[in-house]
Amino acid sequence: MIRIALLPEGTVSHEAVLRLFGDEPVELLHYKQISDVFLATEKGLTDYSVIPMENTIEGSVSLHMDWLVHEVDVPMQVEWVYPSIQNLIGRRSELVDADGEMDYSKVSRVLSHPVAMAQCMKFLKAHMPHAELENVGSTAEAVELVKHNPGEGWAAIGTTIGARRHGLDVLASKVTDHDNNYTRFVLIGPKPLPVLEEGAQMKTSILVTLPEDFPGALHQVLSAFAWRKLNLSRIESRPTKKRLGSYYFYMDVLAALDAVLLPSAIEEIEALGCQVRVLGSYPSFSSKVLNSEVQY
Repeated sequence: MIRIALLPEGTVSHEAVLRLFGDEPVELLHYKQISDVFLATEKGLTDYSVIPMENTIEGSVSLHMDWLVHEVDVPMQVEWVYPSIQNLIGRRSELVDADGEMDYSKVSRVLSHPVAMAQCMKFLKAHMPHAELENVGSTAEAVELVKHNPGEGWAAIGTTIGARRHGLDVLASKVTDHDNNYTRFVLIGPKPLPVLEEGAQMKTSILVTLPEDFPGALHQVLSAFAWRKLNLSRIESRPTKKRLGSYYFYMDVLAALDAVLLPSAIEEIEALGCQVRVLGSYPSFSSKVLNSEVQY
């Protein structure tokens, strides 16, 4: 059975991996910190790890990108997109008025993961501008803290699966600021995943570090893809952490590494004096494909 490391039970990561695998038997190992999720597969304790990489509203999760680049050397094997639906969770009996209607003035503190919290700021400012906002390690941890602190007027931003697990109520559903709130997840591991081959777009992620004192180097790198008509779906600069002003470029190419043109593009880039590191070549599933073909 495939062993998969991920954030705590009841997080969006938990929902997302259930959607990806459907009825496939997998063993889920939950960790409180994302660093432990990475290290579980790095150390061989699990076969794969589930990593949230990018969100529609908040963009890239920089901490997770840096871990993938600087802390571990484990390739991406699958990418998929999952809707991030956040809800306000707590004890309804504590937070309603005499008529049984939700009384947001009774909420003293709202807890959640910082990315999930940021996705719901319009709702929080409109209904609970007085409430203290506290960031914790995951949405599941936030719900658990609310569970263990009754009578405090606490609420959490989290998932319906998290609310069910801890026996709490969904006080307000779908409280994210935008309806098109999706998160891009990757499954990292030493071997390709032996399932989920249909309905995917192949993608290759690479890191390119430019040579110093080479005017126009980035333009030439992009030209290597352009004249071959290789589509870049993403390009992002991140610090190399070696010195101020030193960056690498993270690029997603919509082609498999063994495609006809991509290896020659990489060779041309390296001939310019650039360093190229392949982070993975893998199938990428859209939310439409998963919603129609995989259920849980």
